[in-house]
Formats: sequence, structure tokens, C-alpha cells
Amino acid sequence: MLHFIYFLLLGAGVILGYKIYALNKKSKRLTLIEQYSFPLSISTKVGEQYPQLSQSDLRLVIKGLREYFHVCNLAGRKPVSMPSQVIDVAWHEFILFTRQYDQFCSKAFGRFLHHTPAEAMKSPTMAQKGIKTAWRFACQREGLPPKQASRLPLLFAIDAKLNIRDGFHYRLNCKHQGKEAYCASHIGCSGCSGGFSACSSDVSCSGGCSGD
Repeated sequence: MLHFIYFLLLGAGVILGYKIYALNKKSKRLTLIEQYSFPLSISTKVGEQYPQLSQSDLRLVIKGLREYFHVCNLAGRKPVSMPSQVIDVAWHEFILFTRQYDQFCSKAFGRFLHHTPAEAMKSPTMAQKGIKTAWRFACQREGLPPKQASRLPLLFAIDAKLNIRDGFHYRLNCKHQGKEAYCASHIGCSGCSGGFSACSSDVSCSGGCSGD
């Protein structure tokens, strides 16, 4: 009986120790991403491609890049699509700092985060798990309910906000999104499985999320 209690306590201690270790690792990764100093040339490159952007706009792009990495950290091994063209440009520029980017990924994610071009979202299958995962965690980061968000999270709002000419523009009101905008209100629910432009803002989210 004593042996059983001993092993029971030992097992509980191991589990508790692992949970504490996992929480500490998660906290360290969050802090690293939040405090990381990205190369200054990232803003320079983005500014060259989009000369209409002010210094304040460029700082917002870097904030968006940071947010994307936070979302990837929360998502773990789940694929996360890139919702923004301008942030995608910043991400690509960061990757060119090969050694620095590799070290960042190792510390922030425990693995190398491969780059998937934002242009991949232009395909008919863009409303897939990756974009739903991005939406869910981006909403979580900003305290928004994914199924009933009252506004777009930064990753989904920045291209329109900065008037990025080749960007991805989203609208919560899907009845008036226009040909150049994507419907965002249904991303967090399973009521619609087609492309964004095929969905209405009246889509019911009672079916639950389908991004897992």
C-alpha cells in the first residue's frame, strides 16, 4: 500500500513538474516575441515597396509581424495562413537574415517556421484550416469572440487600414464586401465552406468552429 502511494505521489510530482516546465517555456516564448528587436531593414524594405506608408504605418506593420508570430506560437504545430500582404513582405525580409531568423524560430517556436506566401490565399481554397486558425488566435489575442467579432483583428484589418494596393481586404458585413474584399464574419464558424465572397453575414455559427 505504501509503495502504491509512493508511486502515485511520484507520478503526480512528475506531471506537476512537466506542467510547470511547459508554462515557463510558454511564458519565455511569449516574452521573447514581445520584446524581440527586428532588423531595421525590415521597415526599410516595406517602405520601399509601399512608399505611401509613414513611419507610424511602418511601426504598425512591425506590430503586425509580432502579432503573427504570437499567433503561430499559440497555434503550435497547426498551420497558420498569412492574412496580410504587407506583413508577409515584412516576414519575407526577416527570413533573409538567415541565421538570425533561424535562432529566433528556435527560441520562439522550438522549430523553424517555414514561409508560406500570402499569395497562396488567392486560390479558391483560401477558407481552409490555416486561415481559420489565424482568425481564431488573432481574435483570442485581442479579446474578441471568433464567432461574433465586433471588429477585425489587426492581422485581418491592416491591409485595408494602410490601403495596401495588392493587399487582402476583409469586411465583417459580407453583404457589402465588394469584389475586392473577403468576407470575414464566418471564418470562425462552420456554416460556410466555400470562398469568402460566397458567404453572407447572416451565416449561423451554431455549427461550431471547424478550424481544428
